Amino acid sequence: MRIITDSTSDIDTQLATQYNIDVVPLKVIISGQEYKDRVDIQPNEFYTLLEQAEALPTTSQPSPQDFLNLYEDALKNDEDVIVLTLSSAVSGTYQSATIAKDLAESDRIHVIDSMNATQGLRLLVEKAIQLRDQNTPTQDVVNILEEYKHNIKIIALVDTLEYFYKGGRLSKTSAVAGTLLKLKPIVGLVDGKLELISKARGTQKATSKIIELINADGEINLDEPVCIGYTGSDDGLEKFEDTLKDAFGFSNPLYAFVGPVIGTHAGPGARLIAYIKK
Repeated sequence: MRIITDSTSDIDTQLATQYNIDVVPLKVIISGQEYKDRVDIQPNEFYTLLEQAEALPTTSQPSPQDFLNLYEDALKNDEDVIVLTLSSAVSGTYQSATIAKDLAESDRIHVIDSMNATQGLRLLVEKAIQLRDQNTPTQDVVNILEEYKHNIKIIALVDTLEYFYKGGRLSKTSAVAGTLLKLKPIVGLVDGKLELISKARGTQKATSKIIELINADGEINLDEPVCIGYTGSDDGLEKFEDTLKDAFGFSNPLYAFVGPVIGTHAGPGARLIAYIKK
């Protein structure tokens, strides 16, 4: 079985090799220069350029050919294919993967819209790898993943409203007012779409608000992995993580440096948790 995902899963080249999966890069365009995510540019380089850029970078999906090349290689090696993509509500990546499936003309290819991003997508990939390594039949893997994805939750504390304004999600007046009041936006994916869920004054209150929102939504399944992620610098990440550990009782989370595509919209200084709801 061949497992394919895209680079918004924040699985870098080394980890992809370890997992024995393929990662198709999205692209980010900064000051007219195009970079393949985690191929031509690494997250630490990106955030340096992001803070220097006058205009917000743009992003673009992979082409169908990017997926088709991997499909053809897998089919040549007599492998079934499972593809897990960034939410179709925020990117055309799923569409590119589906077009490539039509071009390959094989019913051995299964494309799944994760309805998620970054560590939420990674959790779906982690489950696919677990099922593959247990020699689960391909159609059973697809069925399990299609159900599992609806229990994946991701919620993030964003450091500034600036990038929401630059990305057209907030008016300049709201962004300036929020910055003056030191408001920290809290965002999440709702039905695959990025939503501004709440705001709080300061990091500590925003973290408490995240705990409140998670408790209101239901329990974390501690039998499944929990992911902690960040954009830009990891300053303050340990305190964020420890506060959540104390609240929910998880240990040994997975970590990830959120890459350029999602980082373009979140900006530096974001903190996130992704988990499976009971």
